[in-house]
Amino acid sequence: MSDDLCKLTAVEAVALLKKREISPLDLVEASARRIAEVEPAVNALPTLCVDRARDHAKRLMAGKDREAEGEAGWLAGLPVSIKDLTDVAGVRTTYGSPIFANHVPARSNPLVERIERKGGIVMGKSNTPEFGAGGSTFNEVFGRTRNPWNTSLTCGGSTGGGSVSVATGEVWLAQGSDHGGSLRRPGTYCSTVGIRPSPGRVTRGTSNNLYSPQSVQGPMARNVPDLALFLDAMAGFCPQDPMTFDAPAVSFSAAVANPVAPKRVALSVDFGGRFELDHEIREICARMARRFEELGCIVEEVSPDFGPVDEVFMALRSQQFVVDREQQIEQHRDKIKPDIIWNTELGLKQATSRLAWAERERAALFRRMVEFFQKFDLFVTPGAPTAAFDVNLRAPATIAGKKLENYMAGSTLNSAITVAGSPAVAVPCGFDQYGRPVGLQLVGRPRGEAALLQAAALYEKLVSLDRLLPIDPRPGTVPPSP
Repeated sequence: MSDDLCKLTAVEAVALLKKREISPLDLVEASARRIAEVEPAVNALPTLCVDRARDHAKRLMAGKDREAEGEAGWLAGLPVSIKDLTDVAGVRTTYGSPIFANHVPARSNPLVERIERKGGIVMGKSNTPEFGAGGSTFNEVFGRTRNPWNTSLTCGGSTGGGSVSVATGEVWLAQGSDHGGSLRRPGTYCSTVGIRPSPGRVTRGTSNNLYSPQSVQGPMARNVPDLALFLDAMAGFCPQDPMTFDAPAVSFSAAVANPVAPKRVALSVDFGGRFELDHEIREICARMARRFEELGCIVEEVSPDFGPVDEVFMALRSQQFVVDREQQIEQHRDKIKPDIIWNTELGLKQATSRLAWAERERAALFRRMVEFFQKFDLFVTPGAPTAAFDVNLRAPATIAGKKLENYMAGSTLNSAITVAGSPAVAVPCGFDQYGRPVGLQLVGRPRGEAALLQAAALYEKLVSLDRLLPIDPRPGTVPPSP
């Protein structure tokens, strides 16, 4: 029975919960058994809080959480994972850093409080790179998280543990965050779905960068209806986050249940020749993006003008690192990985005029994107420039045979969209010759998550790759570099 429960989609499980055909405790126990079964192979949820989850389930079943919105709201007692960057009261939360290896917060992040009010039950903390910095999930506290399609490969980062936890059926939904692709790259590498919402759609609560649109919180899931369900549970105004706004009058779940196809779709595999991609990724993504034509869409190969977006992103990212990490580096430099020190010092060295230039360029790009979306309903790109690489590497060794300049150089397809301020969702589109997942990045209008999720749902139904999950972890070897 537990195996059958873990194979349910989140939407199916919630429907059964609301009918009282299964209980929250049934799902917690099924989740705990599945975690015990697959966790040794993948290391996705290194910190568990199963007793806390059982207590929460029992409170829901006894009707003691009736103050929860809508009597447990959207999730009705569904087990979820929370990224180890996000505080959960009474649960070890390390941020992937030796500095906080034994940290246990007294209070949850406002987003976790919201998820629990909406009926989500926290099963554990998902692994992340140190302070979320990196495109491969590893840290000195818990080690490496492995890709379930081939455990010799990375799952991506930085919501890598979250992506693996849903791909393997450990939980039904995973909370994560995204700065330069952290909800999108793990989705692409693990054949799950993850959405970077518009800034302000979901609270960030305790961030020191509350007025920056760069980093956002969001959901990961096995399919688009489940993703919409979790976004509904997360979305809405939060008094602790000045960028947040009210949830939509029509839920994302309702929008996905009655999808409307986009009329005009823009496709670019490399943003007009701007970014490098491995040849096979280029070919697969170009071919699979054309399948939108089967939905009656007009697909045109065209890209917005992104200007010097990679330089803009690094200037803005480095400034955010100064806000977040300057004081920690001063106190604990020997315990922080070199990539974070490099990124922070880059910010400390850059001139005020450089930041002013980056802000002007970001504003100009946003205006160009608004104009672009007056003509097109959807912008489609590859989800990543390479397939998943060796789990022991911090980034792909090369892209299209060229060495990377820094650890973020493999994320430019994603980080460009971060700067643009648009929501974006990763959807699976196939596999390469070595069986590694390949995905697309679908980009929508600012605050246009409903239409974006509708397009993603229609595409998902067309290719049917979501039916392959949950997956049992598979051992394998590292394919040769292209």
